[in-house]
Amino acid sequence: MALDYHSNPIKLNKHLMKYILALDQGTTSSRAIVFDNKGSIISVAQKEFEQIYPKPGWVEHDPSEIWSSQLQVAKRAIKKAQLKPSDIKGIGITNQRETTIVWDRQTGEPIYNAIVWQDRRTSKFCDELRDAGLSDMIKKQTGLVLDAYFSGTKIRWILNNVRGAKKLARDGRLAFGTVDSWLLWKLSNGEEHITDPTNACRTLLYNLKKGDWDDPLLDLFNVPRSLLPDIKSSSEVYFETTALGGKIPVAGIAGDQQAALFGQACTSPGMVKNTYGTGCFMLMQTGTRPKTSKNNLLSTVAWKIGNKTEYALEGSIFIAGAVTQWLRDGLGLIRKSADIEALAQTVDDNGGVYFVPAFAGLGAPHWDQYARGTMVGLTRGSNAGHIARAALEGIAYQVADVVKAMEKDAGLKLKELRVDGGASLNNLLMQFQSNLLGVPVLRPKVSETTALGAAYLAGLAVGYWKDKEDIAVQWQVDTQFDPKMNLKQVKKLTLGWQKALGRSKDWLAS
Repeated sequence: MALDYHSNPIKLNKHLMKYILALDQGTTSSRAIVFDNKGSIISVAQKEFEQIYPKPGWVEHDPSEIWSSQLQVAKRAIKKAQLKPSDIKGIGITNQRETTIVWDRQTGEPIYNAIVWQDRRTSKFCDELRDAGLSDMIKKQTGLVLDAYFSGTKIRWILNNVRGAKKLARDGRLAFGTVDSWLLWKLSNGEEHITDPTNACRTLLYNLKKGDWDDPLLDLFNVPRSLLPDIKSSSEVYFETTALGGKIPVAGIAGDQQAALFGQACTSPGMVKNTYGTGCFMLMQTGTRPKTSKNNLLSTVAWKIGNKTEYALEGSIFIAGAVTQWLRDGLGLIRKSADIEALAQTVDDNGGVYFVPAFAGLGAPHWDQYARGTMVGLTRGSNAGHIARAALEGIAYQVADVVKAMEKDAGLKLKELRVDGGASLNNLLMQFQSNLLGVPVLRPKVSETTALGAAYLAGLAVGYWKDKEDIAVQWQVDTQFDPKMNLKQVKKLTLGWQKALGRSKDWLAS
């Protein structure tokens, strides 16, 4: 049961509530960040964990490693800030969203590895549903495009492929959760099985208009309702955890991209942010009613605070910063991810090289699950610098494609783009992005907006911040990138990208 912190005015005293801890559980690492009342970072701890690739197109994580790494960095962040658990007045959680975990309620042990959002093993099942004429119904109910990206098909795969799972599910023994639910289960010592609408709406099992699990969709995917977590709001005190050595309220949940939208203070309709993480995710806040996309974008919950749910349009790009990791780990072109900018700057342009990073298919607005990564335009004169530059530019081209779709859906032209995420610190990429879009790209002083958004949601629940207006005044620009390329050059480069994109599409289709 949620605790009512608003019933005791003493607990709303800001002087007693000094810091908020955000747990940012991402695709390649777990992080914890301590924030103060001004939204400034006090300490950060981060730990990468193993990426598991059992077969081509399959991506998994060890759920136990997700939890252990997150617990370690949470404790380390508090220690680095020279704080005690009693100095933390609330915890907010943000997470990789569609990644799917199923565990045994009695033992607390996962019955299979986490199937990551990038995983493509259920693509053929999505084809079967599409061939049966169900994609329009699914989109109408959920706001989502039918794709292996989302959790519903992953749950079905686990139940169908893990011995004994179906019977355990029928008996009510199993629990499903996206990563937020798994962390909340562990933080509550197995007492709380909950999620919020920003994560629930990414499962293909959530009715966007009703704001609850959809029974016909559960039947379609053969998912018993007993597997599913209870849906709470994005900002309330859910329980107190003792996992960090003292009682701390856990008070905020949001999927990573919605958390970043909130952290960027995009709280009015029409405001847009783009996160450059493992993937790229652009969201436009659309107000209190879900907006149906006619250009292959997703309708999604932005957040629910109190009884008020707000919505967003989203364009999801599967591979962005992961390209840099591949250049580092797969090709050995760079020693660390930050080296890519210097390598790309060794050449004046891409030398005619285009890189489509469709390692896990193409997301919005193309939605081609059979596309694969492609590098074209190579000559004997092509070198590592050209490849690095083409890799960065490939991220920006994908973002530009989403912007065009979003402008059509919204019926307006983008005025500015607020950016965050690790790759947003790459000046070369941000300048090229501004050149392509023809609008300013704004990087805030606090670039860790995903974690900041989770902190804000938790802080609102415990009275650490008063309201959304109290938060919005904290947002400040650090660097502004203005367009510097002429339109003729932009069109020429974009044409090259479109040709490369065509080579990548439908690569694995039978």
